[in-house]
Amino acid sequence: MPKLKTKRAAAKRFKKTGTGELKRNKAYKSHILTKKTTKRKRNLRKATMTDSTNSKVMKKILPYL
Repeated sequence: MPKLKTKRAAAKRFKKTGTGELKRNKAYKSHILTKKTTKRKRNLRKATMTDSTNSKVMKKILPYL
């Protein structure tokens, strides 16, 4: 069985927590920020966990993370 390659684009965007969950940053925080409220931008700063529907696929493309 050959070694699996990690998808580097995903590896740069996700970190694994101590419990094995995947942590990610939220989207929509890069541009067109003037129309977004301060509260919305503040909440976009916080990291969150990957949704359970995606986590099975994410663990497949990040085998060594």
